[in-house]
Amino acid sequence: MKCSLCNENAVFSSPRYCKKHFIYYFEDKVKNTIKKYGLFKKTDKILVAVSGGKDSSSLLYLLNKLRYNVSGLAIDEGISGYRDKTLEGLKKMCKKNSTPLKIVSFNEKFNKTLDEIIKKGKDRPCSVCGILRRNLLNTYSKSFDALATGHNLDDEAQAIIMNLAKGNVSLLERTGPVSGVALSEKFTKRVKPFYLCSEKEIMTYSLLIGLNIEFNECPYVDISFRLRFRDLLNEIELEKPGTKRKIIYWFLKYKKNIKNKKGEPSFCIKCGEPSAKKICNTCLYLEKISQYK
Repeated sequence: MKCSLCNENAVFSSPRYCKKHFIYYFEDKVKNTIKKYGLFKKTDKILVAVSGGKDSSSLLYLLNKLRYNVSGLAIDEGISGYRDKTLEGLKKMCKKNSTPLKIVSFNEKFNKTLDEIIKKGKDRPCSVCGILRRNLLNTYSKSFDALATGHNLDDEAQAIIMNLAKGNVSLLERTGPVSGVALSEKFTKRVKPFYLCSEKEIMTYSLLIGLNIEFNECPYVDISFRLRFRDLLNEIELEKPGTKRKIIYWFLKYKKNIKNKKGEPSFCIKCGEPSAKKICNTCLYLEKISQYK
């Protein structure tokens, strides 16, 4: 199969491009997303939340290649046999590309690893992890203009359908290429440059640029609520190609019609961080896990 733009062999089927033209196509798509949705400017300081997986690593690599002022932040949740492997590859990539990288851990900041928290309590791993990760991301991104994540088109289609199914208007309203609704100096703008890129496109890009990332799936994924929606959408996508993309474009078209009660951002009375409640979820969880022996 030949590239639709030259006589080289194609490395991707839709669009049918060779290595050179696919890389150009992919990088151009990301640049257009950044520009169209005003994610950030060349003069901005950008922090990439990076796990060591293909999505966030590719994002950190590309923003560095495009000469943005970018740094990486990795969070070690303390998942035995999982995070240590992904972090090693991430360290090598950042050293090779001279990209600043900071690694913080649950154990360092909360005195317990995620494994220890889950073993002692009865909370769902993804719920605990999400709350504590968001706290660290917000804490360490304060000196930056934007916090970029590697969320892709597949991730976002799952989030849209999941929040629709749960009737969660608040979370649905806050998703998109630019996340969140509260404008506050205590809350760094969240952005998703890969919002319109499929997981397959990112995987192909990461291989073509030689990242050679070893795929590791979180051992807690099997009990994730999102997993059901991921598998369901993947099945539908196989039968009806383009379904995920249609979900995204439907959402972007009608997002302005999603109404939820807004007000001035409120803050936790204990830690002062942005919170929808008097005491934020992080403080509630930290109080809870402090009782674990």
